[in-house]
Amino acid sequence: MIVNATISWFAEIGLADRAAVGGKGGSLGELTRAGIAVPPGFVVRTAAFEEFLRVLEESAPLRARVEQLAAGNLEQIRAVAGELQARVRGADFPQALSAELLAAHAGLLARSGCNDVAVRSSATTEDASDASFAGLQDTYLWVADAPRMLERVRDCWASLYSVESISYRRDRGIAESEVAMAVVVQSMVEARAAGVMFTRSPTTGDRSVITIEGAWGLGSAVVGGEVTPDRWVVGKITGEISVREISDKHIEHRRAAAGDVEAAEVAAERRRTPCLGDAEIERLRQVARQVERHYGCAQDIEWAVDARGALLLLQSRPETVWSAKEAAPAARTSTDPLAHVMSIFGGRR
Repeated sequence: MIVNATISWFAEIGLADRAAVGGKGGSLGELTRAGIAVPPGFVVRTAAFEEFLRVLEESAPLRARVEQLAAGNLEQIRAVAGELQARVRGADFPQALSAELLAAHAGLLARSGCNDVAVRSSATTEDASDASFAGLQDTYLWVADAPRMLERVRDCWASLYSVESISYRRDRGIAESEVAMAVVVQSMVEARAAGVMFTRSPTTGDRSVITIEGAWGLGSAVVGGEVTPDRWVVGKITGEISVREISDKHIEHRRAAAGDVEAAEVAAERRRTPCLGDAEIERLRQVARQVERHYGCAQDIEWAVDARGALLLLQSRPETVWSAKEAAPAARTSTDPLAHVMSIFGGRR
């Protein structure tokens, strides 16, 4: 049961709470409640964002400014995005929310034994099967202290008004009243290796296989396309590895000395060494099957293996590429039956 309208721990929420905790928050809660290992954390619910926005709009409109923008007018969108993001980042952080967040942050550090957190945007329309904001809002890694955590929460709110995010919403005619931002705060994973996996082939749509991609260090290098990952294709039922591609992984993302993330050169002897062993691939296969069974549809999953060898999931969202292709009609319908018949016979030569 939710006992706090502002902050919820993962174990308190699930996909049914997406309107209040966003796509990422709902997914992490759902995974936690399903008994799947994820780094512990909490969500700053959309109620906090709505209250922050309400106070901000007392001086000047914000959502209405976005609603007035014409889709495709990039110059105008850039100007308004810059103005709105500056307003969000320059506003005072609500005092009551600050106290709650600091208490939750302290509780998370005590619970996990980790001194650093990841602060991740979780928009309400993120990772839906019909529209995905994934990648449009900000994520901050290795956030080292409580004051910085508060700043990064506000930065995540501001990212809802980036050029890319506003353009996405205007292009699709999404009403601003339908969009809000929650923020995930969770323990940082010291990843030895990380990456993504798909419970159907991203290239062929084959449902009988799981495709695993990974590299050394944090998964941001894989997701951002900065390194060519190792790749395995595994039989979903049999566990047989039918494809094994080991890449030259020249860089890895890891914690920088001053916090945040840096791209570091990988030592020559590790560059062409597989980032995963066969036993770890088997563990990933088993977890992927468990997640797919729980959600009832193909999944796109982010994973990490920490320095102790523990496997953790960082996100799971519905696979959209092949699902969208299968949902699309095979042919455009016609209101003119004669035109439909003629198009059929006209194609026979």
